[in-house]
Amino acid sequence: MKIDRQLGLLMQGTEYGDDNLERSMRSELRALLLEKRPLRVYCGYDPTSADLHLGHTISMRKLRQFQDLGHEVTFLVGNYTALVGDPSDKNKARPLLNEQQVSENAETYAAQAFRILDSEKTRVRYNGEWLAGLTLVELIGLAQKFTVQQFMARDNFSRRLERSEPIYLHETLYALMQGYDAAAMEADVQVGGTDQLFNIVVAGRKLQQSLGQKPQVGVVLGILPGTDGKSRMSKTTGNHIPIATTAEDMYGKVMSIPDVAMSSYWRLTTRYTPEQVREVERRLESAELHPRDAKSELAGEITAIFWGTESARKAAGAFRKVFQLGVTPDDLRQVVVKKGELLVDVILECNFAGSRGEARRLIRQGGVRVDGEYILDERETFAWESEVVLQVGKRRFARLLVNG
Repeated sequence: MKIDRQLGLLMQGTEYGDDNLERSMRSELRALLLEKRPLRVYCGYDPTSADLHLGHTISMRKLRQFQDLGHEVTFLVGNYTALVGDPSDKNKARPLLNEQQVSENAETYAAQAFRILDSEKTRVRYNGEWLAGLTLVELIGLAQKFTVQQFMARDNFSRRLERSEPIYLHETLYALMQGYDAAAMEADVQVGGTDQLFNIVVAGRKLQQSLGQKPQVGVVLGILPGTDGKSRMSKTTGNHIPIATTAEDMYGKVMSIPDVAMSSYWRLTTRYTPEQVREVERRLESAELHPRDAKSELAGEITAIFWGTESARKAAGAFRKVFQLGVTPDDLRQVVVKKGELLVDVILECNFAGSRGEARRLIRQGGVRVDGEYILDERETFAWESEVVLQVGKRRFARLLVNG
């Protein structure tokens, strides 16, 4: 692939908020590509929760593009930065995690990441390798490279300052720690979201230069909106598309996004080249392609990435049955339940809720049906005599087989 095509692909989906900065990063990346050597590329992931959602995979998709072009990719687990908590996208301090929580969460991260990344070509590292050995004197030396004003000028800090909300000293250390990651690995390129702009382009590059290294190029990507099409995808707000789900659920959730959000999803979550994305947008604008069909193509592409083409095809068929024909899918997952078991527990067994509290809320809100009948009592026990179909929300179905 010619350099300009490589550059177009690698810069697809980037957002810098400043034209001069974008031109500078594009120019520096082009110069690196012209060196015709494997670049050292990485992205850091703080294991602050056990499961990843589609928004987390945006940077992984970019790492995969670098991999496919022959570059060296490191999947960096931020086991030490996670202990501090990234304040970049938060308007208040994150709750601190302990080392055991971070370790437990980290166990599932790489396995989920390899749904996108090539495991044989990916180096997994933990930033505790170098951060654990930093002395107080060395940390002071890093801190000397920055001013308090630089940190206070950041939007999230300045807003909290205006509201007289506390900004804790440990929060300012996060950027130093992430910047030191880049220096420790002598990175050529760091991939991250726009919420990481300061950490990548200011902290990382500045620390590298101070240590006599060539500053890294920041490939800073836009933030994926959630299924509401407005707020960033987040498990907390419930507008997320989990990776650890079924093909049918993933397909259905992508189909639920508003039309206005499709452009971001095409650019950030698919394997489509910039030329292919522009062609889809051209066909939509000229009315050659109906938005519904475009979204179906999008849902199929995203589902195929994680579950394969055949599973994506079956998920599309199930979706058409449930939503367009109004019937329950024939091929339902079977779950054996005990008579007298709480329906809340049955919902958990089917992985249709993440907690008892969420299952109770779904029942109270009218989101649970058994054989088409709404169940509104969260204390309901399983009293049905034979096989029934459980439906939770619009897209989750299971055939329940009664045992005793």
